[in-house]
This record gives sequence, structure tokens and C-alpha cells, in this order.
Amino acid sequence: MKIHDWFDGPYPARVRIALAEKGLLSKTEFVSVNLWTGEHKKPEFLTINYSGTLPVLELDDGTLIAECTAITQYVDALVGSPSLTGETPLEKGLIHMMTKRAEIEFLDAVSVYFHHATPGLGPDVELYQNPEWGNRMRDKAIRGMRYFDDLLQQRPYIAGESFSMADIAVLGGMIFASLVKLPVPDECVALLEWHARMQERPSVQQWRAMVERGAPLR
Repeated sequence: MKIHDWFDGPYPARVRIALAEKGLLSKTEFVSVNLWTGEHKKPEFLTINYSGTLPVLELDDGTLIAECTAITQYVDALVGSPSLTGETPLEKGLIHMMTKRAEIEFLDAVSVYFHHATPGLGPDVELYQNPEWGNRMRDKAIRGMRYFDDLLQQRPYIAGESFSMADIAVLGGMIFASLVKLPVPDECVALLEWHARMQERPSVQQWRAMVERGAPLR
């Protein structure tokens, strides 16, 4: 397998952590696509992914799979335990729901804030910005943090009793929030404790080591 991504990108982090959870990092080739120079928006890359986003999974037969959730579902099906997408129909439904909420309420909101209310990836990439919209999404991301804090006061993981793709999506949000210096409210104790616990997972430590080998987080 090949993964087209950028080593410290928040969305690529989701797939790299999933690969580490499944023990597949050593079987994956990573192809760098430089976010900071807008390489993902150039015509050459758009032939790989029409959406111009990272990461993208490329299989040996040339099949291309984009979107973090889709890639993680594929990777999860390649290897058995531990399951990241659920064993039972109920687990699968709940994990998918919470993954989507992690994206809409937190991770994607931070992304919009980054691209619209900060310099983002620079003027060569950010051809249109709406700071008012970006700041509204910043506030939405903070509300999302509080939502997940409420959940984690009642259960150990985002979707229930086990680590899953939903936890990885929230981790992506936390990585992006750190990147743009958007702090978690101090009162979100459960979310902060969960995040500290996640840092002890070997998959997250492997991801962090990969980032450190590439370059420091910006």
C-alpha cells in the first residue's frame, strides 16, 4: 500500500494512527505531498484525488481511496483484532455516528478556522478567506470540545467501552487544535484526561516518533 500524505498533517495522523493500531505501518509506503506549498491543489495531485485533500490510499492495482473514514474502514478490514470500526451492527453504527460527529463538531470546524481566520497555508493556497466564518467555526470547535468532554464523563472512550475510529477522529481534532494554538477549556477535565491517556497508546507514540523524525510540528 501507498499513502499519499504529509507527515504532520492532522488528517493524515488519523490514518497513520489507524495503521499503527493494526500493525501495518511497516507494510506501508508514504508518499509526501507538501501541504505548505499547496502541492495537494496542483493538477498533478488532483488526478489522484479530485477533492485535493490528504490522505489518499493507493493500492497495488492502482485503486485510490480517499477520506480518512473510508481508508480506516478498509485498513480495519484487512486485519482482525483489534477492531476500530466495531464488531456488532450496533457497535458499527455507534462508532460511525461518533466519528462523523467528531468530524463535523470538532475536527472540520478547526480546519475551517485555520483556513479562514488564520494565515492558513499562505496566500498561494488560501485564495479565499472569510474570517468571520472562520471565527464562528472556532467557537463551534470549542463547543465540540465541551460535547466530547460531557461524553467522556460517562464512558472511557468516544463511542463506548473500547478504543475506536471515533477516538482517532477526536485525536485528529486535538492535534489540529494544538497546531493552531486553540486551547481546550480548562473545565474540560474529562477530555484532557482522555487525551493524556491516549498519549500512552503505542500507536500514538509511533505517530509522534514519525513526526519527530520528519520535522517538528509547526
